[in-house]
Parts: sequence; C-alpha cells; structure tokens
Amino acid sequence: MAPKSFGQLGKNKTLTLLPIPVIFYQAETGFGYGLGGLLSGRFSTDTLTRPSNARVQYWTTQKGQSLLQLVHAIYTPGEKFYLNGEISAYDILLYYYGKGPNTVSADESETSYKLFIINQRLQKQIAPKLFFGAQYRLTDISKVDAPARNVDENRTNVFNSDPRVTERERQKTRISGLGPVITYDTRDVPLAAFHGSLLDFGATFNGTGLGSDYRFVRYQLDARHFQPIRSTKTILAMQFLGQFHTGDVPFRELAGIGANLGGTLYNNANLLRGIYEQRFRDRQMVMFQAELRQKLFWRIDAAVFGGVGNVSQYVDKFSLNNTKYAGGAGIRFNFLQRDRVNLRLDYAGGTGSAPGILFAIGEAF
Repeated sequence: MAPKSFGQLGKNKTLTLLPIPVIFYQAETGFGYGLGGLLSGRFSTDTLTRPSNARVQYWTTQKGQSLLQLVHAIYTPGEKFYLNGEISAYDILLYYYGKGPNTVSADESETSYKLFIINQRLQKQIAPKLFFGAQYRLTDISKVDAPARNVDENRTNVFNSDPRVTERERQKTRISGLGPVITYDTRDVPLAAFHGSLLDFGATFNGTGLGSDYRFVRYQLDARHFQPIRSTKTILAMQFLGQFHTGDVPFRELAGIGANLGGTLYNNANLLRGIYEQRFRDRQMVMFQAELRQKLFWRIDAAVFGGVGNVSQYVDKFSLNNTKYAGGAGIRFNFLQRDRVNLRLDYAGGTGSAPGILFAIGEAF
C-alpha cells in the first residue's frame, strides 16, 4: 500500500496538493523568500501511468528581484500524451562575464532585465515509452540595464564593452521558435528515477515568421541513465547534454555551463552545480555529470556529485584545456514519498565560482 500523504485529492486519492516554502540566498539578490504549491500524482488509476506534477511558485528578494512561475509535466491516462513546460516571469539580476571559455572573474559585471518565458511541449506516444511531437519556445527580455562599471568598479562593465555583444542585444528582444522533439523515456519515476534511461532530441527553429527578432536554430541532445547498485538504496545517475546553435544567437539564448535550464521541460536540470549560472556561455556546449544517491534513514537521503563541461564558439574548436569542473554533496528530504518528491539541499563549487548552497525541489536531473 502506498504511503499516506497529507493533502490528498480526488476520489481515489491519486493526487496530492502541498504548499512549499521558498527561501534562499545569493550574493546578487540577498535573501529570497516566497511560497509555492505542488500538485503531484496520477491522473489515472492505471499504475503503469507515471506520476505527473505541476508547481506554481512566487518569490521576491531583498534587492527587488522576483519570479512568478508555473511548471508542469503531465502524463494523460495510459501515457497517450505527454505535456510539459513552463510559463515564467522574472525580474532578474545576473552577473555577466563575457562570452567564451576563457572569461575571467575580474570582469564580473551586473546585468538586469525583465524576462518572460513560454516553453511548451506536446508529444504523443507512438510506441511504448517513445514520444514524438512539437515544442514551442518564446522568450522576451525588456528593460535591459547594466551599470557603467563592473562589480569591483575598476573597469568598464563587460556587458557594455564585450565585442561579441552587439548594441541590438542590449535592447528589448523577442525570440520565438518552433520545432520537433522525440523522447525515449523508460525512467520509472521522472522526478527521482531508480532505474531507466532518457534519450531526448529536439530542434527549435527561431525566425521572423514566428515573430522572432533573431534567426537561429538550436539542437539539443539529452541522455540520462539511472542504475541501482545492488539495491534501490544506492542509485547511480548520469547525464550527458549537448546544446548546439547555428545562425545569429543573442547573448541570453547562448548555451551555458552552470545553467539552470528551468522548468519541467528539462526536469529542472542543473548543469554542473557549483558553477554560477551561465558563468561560461557560448554558441556550443557539452557537459557530463554523475551523482551517487544513497538512502540513509527515515526520509533522509544523501548524494555526492561531480561533472565536467565545456563551451566553444565553434563545434570543431572545443579544447580539453578549457574543461570546467564542478562537484559537491548534499542531503535530501523525501517530502512526498508516494511520488518521490524530494527537497534538495546541496553544497557545491566549481571552476570560476565561489562554493555555495543550493536549495530546490526535485533532483538536479
């Protein structure tokens, strides 16, 4: 019998609705705080249909940043259709270091802007565990601002002086793209798999016919594998992700090491935790990471993780000398046992970034 959970809904108690507090600290934001709500469970009594989830959250920070976000990953009964994605509105402040693998921390510079994202997929099951469909992505940034000097106030803000950032990129910009996506997914529970694999490939064609200010194509390959070691008390999780672009790509859409890809579209994938978000960014990116997850006692688990990655302007110009490293350890609290929804607290560090503490809902990948 499945463990009972507070907040169960529906005639057959297959759904659970729970409030989740949000609290975090980052140097560029100060303390952040807010509230979220998580809906998790099956929209069917068919136990072969994997759990769905949807989450809404709002937070604000001491320095005035904010986020209002809805993310969802929905399996219809029998997994005939799979719908996932996000709608997010940010008032954001991030440090910018320039483009390429050789940016330096001394160039750390503030950038701020309002960011609106619609990122949605609709896929139909065409064979067992194989889904095919379309994805649409809209990003809109406005009120872009950067101080005249960098954080240390000893040189020009690199966002204003970077020769690879055009004046047009520093203005209000809309990106709109559509493309096909195919996914083979044998994971038992996508939020915290004990076993199974994911192979996902998609292409997004951004163009003026869709209302985009820039024309470019994004190709993304995401491969993951989850393997119990002797028993499900110890899980080895591995991920490879490559993101590649052709065409004219604005700074906000570049591939990034240390990126939080966001939303359930990427299962909230954190690429190389310990490296600051998009600390290294360019047109092409590859990365590999692994995590060992260990059941401890009651609802408490532990994890150790590490990874490597690289960015480059051109696919044939990746250099091993530019490889970036990240790693750390953390604890997990199994917040919702039935659907394996974990609250995650990690301590991590990496190339070009100070170690920090990360708090999130769900595993990193």
